[in-house]
Amino acid sequence: MAVGTETGADANAETVTATVIGGSGFTGGELLRLLAGHPNFELTEVTSRSKAGKSVGSVHPPLRGTDLRFTEPEDLESVDVLFAATPHGVSMGQIDEFFEIADTVVDLSADFRLESEEQYDEWYDGHESPEYLEKAEYALPEINRENLKGAGLIAGGGCNATATILGLYPLFEHDILEGGEQIVVDVKVGSSEGGAGGGEASSHPERSGVVRPYAPTGHRHEAEIEQFLDTSVSFTCHAVDMIRGASATNHVFPSGPVSKGDLWQAYRACYEDEPFVRMAAGGSGVYRYPEPKSVAGTNLAEVGFELDPSNKRIVVFSAIDNMMKGSAGQAVHAANIALGLEETAGLEFTGLHPVGAP
Repeated sequence: MAVGTETGADANAETVTATVIGGSGFTGGELLRLLAGHPNFELTEVTSRSKAGKSVGSVHPPLRGTDLRFTEPEDLESVDVLFAATPHGVSMGQIDEFFEIADTVVDLSADFRLESEEQYDEWYDGHESPEYLEKAEYALPEINRENLKGAGLIAGGGCNATATILGLYPLFEHDILEGGEQIVVDVKVGSSEGGAGGGEASSHPERSGVVRPYAPTGHRHEAEIEQFLDTSVSFTCHAVDMIRGASATNHVFPSGPVSKGDLWQAYRACYEDEPFVRMAAGGSGVYRYPEPKSVAGTNLAEVGFELDPSNKRIVVFSAIDNMMKGSAGQAVHAANIALGLEETAGLEFTGLHPVGAP
């Protein structure tokens, strides 16, 4: 299924062949949608053990009309880039095989996000291929753009961690926070975070109308946040009646005085030139602060803040589409940079309004 649209990168630019491993889930579907509309990628194969032989469009309605079918993940053809949208634990066991068929591997699971084997022992169930951890580059361009250029192994960030890191990063980058302050993070997420096989807790009858704490302490994404911000956080997740989206509210208690001018200066310095971050910090209208509904279906993150001088608190808000900026969109963005393509290629969609619940 070759593509040749005129948006994003030059239509005459290089063509990059790609395979997607594990393309039948929600995130896999978003990844396929992005690659199918990308001006540089030629999608050659999509695997799924459970859907082998079925057309991609029969599983992912936005891709009806394409002639690609799911195949078994054996005997893969060589390609330029392999995207792995598999559950945690799969890529670490097959990473050698992946590199036999592709020069660049982009893993959307948690298998290579952390820096050390000790972290995987603490937060997960160990690691089968720890020698690859130091080779992996975190896929969030806003904090790791330079290291992504030419990267061979790209590790996608967790959606909750992505939302939180983007919200808090400017405070550390511009010395408003030093790392010892109290930070309380409350993330509310949609049911798609549980995946296509998310089970009873993600089913609509159980999810409808709830604001349900499901990880009051010890969420695995906490490890990413602490690793990349070099701080500790008190992190809690709630499941809410929403399909797409992750919304982080961060309560920060700085050790010294902070003005709104200081905050604007820090956030503008970090994000003013970022193609996929936009500010929503007060102002007028209905959508005054970041909301998942505003970015549904896009690779955009919205970030905002409010200052509470009565208790010396900064409230930082951030919102993303968990399957896009929190996974598939982030992966394509990082791959664009790694391969020297136009950074925004295939990711130009800016959302819809009005739209139903994300």
